[in-house]
Amino acid sequence: MIEQYVWDLQEVDETQVAVVGGKGAHLGRLSRIEGVRVPAGFCVTTDAFRQIMAEELSVDDRLDQLARVNPDDRDAIRTLSAEIRRTIEGIAIPVELAAAITRALAQLGEQNAYAVRSSATAEDLPTASFAGQQDTYLNVVGPTAILQHISRCWASLFTERAVTYRQRNGIDHRTVHMAVVVQRMVFPHASGILFTADPVTGNRKVATVDAGFGLGEALVSGLVNPDVFKVRDGEVVARTIAAKERAVQALSAGGTQEVAIDAQRQEQPALSDEQVVRLVRLGRRIEAHFGRPQDIEWCLVDDEFRIVQSRPITTLFPIPETGDQENHVYVSVGHQQMMTDPMKPLGLSMWQLMAMVPMQEAAGRLFVDVTRRLASPTSRAGLLDVIGKGDPLTRDALETVLDRDGFVPSLPDSGPTGPPAGGASAPIETDPAVVTELIERSQASVAALERDIRTKSGPALFDFLLEAFEEHRRVLSDPLSMQAIMAGMEATWWLNDKLHEWLGEKNAADTLTLSAPDNVTSEMGLALLDVADVIRPHPELVAFLQGVEYAEDAAFLDELPKLAGGTEARDAIEAYLDRYGMRCVGEIDITRPRWRERPATIVPVILDNVRNFEPGAAERRFEEGRQKAEKKEQEVLSRLRALPDGERKADEAKRMIDRVRTFIGYREYPKYGIVSRCFVYKRALLAEAERLVRANVLPEQEDVFYLTFQEFHEAVRSHQVDGRLIEQRKEAFRSYHALTPPRVLTSDGEALTGAYRRDDVPAGALIGLPVSAGTIEGRARVILDMADADLEAGDILVTAFTDPSWSPLFVGIAGLVTEVGGLMTHGAVIAREYGLPAVVGVEQATRLIRDGQRIRVHGTDGYIEILP
Repeated sequence: MIEQYVWDLQEVDETQVAVVGGKGAHLGRLSRIEGVRVPAGFCVTTDAFRQIMAEELSVDDRLDQLARVNPDDRDAIRTLSAEIRRTIEGIAIPVELAAAITRALAQLGEQNAYAVRSSATAEDLPTASFAGQQDTYLNVVGPTAILQHISRCWASLFTERAVTYRQRNGIDHRTVHMAVVVQRMVFPHASGILFTADPVTGNRKVATVDAGFGLGEALVSGLVNPDVFKVRDGEVVARTIAAKERAVQALSAGGTQEVAIDAQRQEQPALSDEQVVRLVRLGRRIEAHFGRPQDIEWCLVDDEFRIVQSRPITTLFPIPETGDQENHVYVSVGHQQMMTDPMKPLGLSMWQLMAMVPMQEAAGRLFVDVTRRLASPTSRAGLLDVIGKGDPLTRDALETVLDRDGFVPSLPDSGPTGPPAGGASAPIETDPAVVTELIERSQASVAALERDIRTKSGPALFDFLLEAFEEHRRVLSDPLSMQAIMAGMEATWWLNDKLHEWLGEKNAADTLTLSAPDNVTSEMGLALLDVADVIRPHPELVAFLQGVEYAEDAAFLDELPKLAGGTEARDAIEAYLDRYGMRCVGEIDITRPRWRERPATIVPVILDNVRNFEPGAAERRFEEGRQKAEKKEQEVLSRLRALPDGERKADEAKRMIDRVRTFIGYREYPKYGIVSRCFVYKRALLAEAERLVRANVLPEQEDVFYLTFQEFHEAVRSHQVDGRLIEQRKEAFRSYHALTPPRVLTSDGEALTGAYRRDDVPAGALIGLPVSAGTIEGRARVILDMADADLEAGDILVTAFTDPSWSPLFVGIAGLVTEVGGLMTHGAVIAREYGLPAVVGVEQATRLIRDGQRIRVHGTDGYIEILP
């Protein structure tokens, strides 16, 4: 029955996206909200689009070609998409379909003007808005013109920008279909966009209104700057009135034209404050109906607002759910743990179960609520001090929130509660035996876990793991371990402060920590140099490894013994994986593939080491660092003794140098122990997942990664899993990658990254945190995935963040720049151990520095210069 091809807007809602597309579904839902006026119209459904596409087989062939095109091959995309558009526009609309459209027009008034608007099925989604990807035609008059523009809307599914958008977002072109919305045209006095949350700051309590004269095309196309109003609590709190020299208006015969605005009107506001507040009130009603902040297109006609579009704002970072209406301030865990990528639900829930403090989740990231710590003067000072030492940007963001009157409640100090976290002095002897004992304790705990977990399966495994998490937290909070960590960190801070005060030397501790003993992370990088030494003498082996694909995982190891030197190479790699195979990029997420699971991950780094180093480099590097540290110690002490009261100062410095050398390496060991334990958990859980697959409860083992620990437990108990939930979680996880987590987030939704308050750097320099002294020039290698590493001697690594798994790359670079990090995060500690000039916390470094550019890293002063 042909009538199914045309539906009135009043008949559709968001459950029919597959039939009328995202825009049509939203408009249908909007038209049902009390008090919201939507211009009347109808939808030409996706069934009509499919019928048109079936008319021409050549489109299918070109879609096959498009699927094989690289998203960056703009010429190929431009050519193929233009061919598809021409073909679709050339297809005659079947008589029955044309008749159905004409009948719908007759009911609304054939000679009225209409807007003909694309409405794709992948449009205005919660996770991707597709804003502006397809076409809209305004003021179309007469059935013939409307039919022609419906064809153009169908074809606009394949504009170059729409095709590229889908390619980059991994969306199959064949899964997206096009409906068309035909609506009565309105001729507004003013129009624009209302954001029910501030699109820049993310603040959900501040609405932003952009307004201009005439049709909204003037704003969308950038023809004029809009008036901008900000509204909070029913009041205009800020306004910027632009000079609006031009507008877009409808022509009586159809179409639109640009017109000049009278000089006396140009600087008049397009809306009065009363109208702005009324519009925002309407927007809040729409937002409440859809349950999330909206990007709303509006028109003002005879002092009444018409809503012509509403879509979710997909760029806002979600707010952790609390269930109360109180103000909250959250600090990002990922920025402390050097992993700002989203985590899958199993990884999130297990980290929450193992953590020492409660954590909230948002967009696959974890946050700690620090509101109460900020509310009390004493705990606030301690928190800001510790955070400031680690990451000045987070401290600055917190201070920005504190500067706002009344946002953080002020609570009286409740008396002594012990020293603030991180501020404790370390009453511990400077004795290497302490570190030896702590390492032995950790190893014994992991060995006991491995022994005891072997007999556990089914629901009993999950009960066992909950007990294991208690031990996990006990290991984390071991007082002796905390004292050892703090002893090394505080001695570092003391040396940097005092040697700067006494000798005028910045970051002196950086050299004094070179090749510190017992650092499992720096040892991991050097150990891979030893693996390269085993492989280097055998050209056939090197050639074989150069052909290893990342996807081959462990298969290549079985092939090695067939080659000269291959047995020794396999044994060296296996021994390396036995010690470090539990590590990987983003290792705090248990769902990430470990090196032991994908050994091919470390092959590019081994090959870099083969190419860039001579035999015996590991031992030489460590010894050179040790000697530099020893020489620096002698120099510092000699200079101190020459000062007034020099013997006392030298004695104090010597005591702190010994303390740093004894304890700073141990700083890395607790994380190694945690990750070792997590890999034991993971292997046991994957065995359970495999049983669910064999029982046909799950299609794939890794589907359990999209369940929380508690849901996984229930699935094992009941042998039932909600497949739709897993698919929804997968889609959500994909969308989270597009969101940048803030260092600090408020319950109002405001995302704060902080700023460096410095004026001591050259103009144009990129500012960061100095964490490892020295200055180096070299080629920037912007690397976002360790598997893509291809480094030459003298290169400077530029990346978003580094966790311990990146340290094998550090032996082959000359300097380090990261977007995330602090003075005591892993990348900073290892950079100092290896003597690499390093600057971390450089906002957008991977975007502002291009791969291959020459840069100069000022590791002592904390900035980067991009060189000609």
